[in-house]
Amino acid sequence: MSETDPHIHVEQRAVQAGAAFRNVIVSSLGLVPDAPSTVTTGCGLQVPYAMTSPRPESVTCLPCREHAHREHLRFAEQVERLSRMPGAPFTGDQAAEAARWARERAERFSG
Repeated sequence: MSETDPHIHVEQRAVQAGAAFRNVIVSSLGLVPDAPSTVTTGCGLQVPYAMTSPRPESVTCLPCREHAHREHLRFAEQVERLSRMPGAPFTGDQAAEAARWARERAERFSG
């Protein structure tokens, strides 16, 4: 971890980062997970959690932006693939909405 790194990064698990994902955990389990003090980023660095953001407009590290772009596209494809399986836990409309959100987010990271 570099103390002089001025960049804002994205967590390595970009799709699982941020308040929305934490809210899913809270509503599912009834537990509030602690935010970690340091995290591994999309570019492979260990940085303070405070130096990361799930918002594309805030991320200034280019390798992290590219990583988040790929991760969101991968997530969209995975959701669509899972929605076609028998017994999928979500409807086709829900899967399409999730994939659309992930692709829009990926586009914001690439811009």
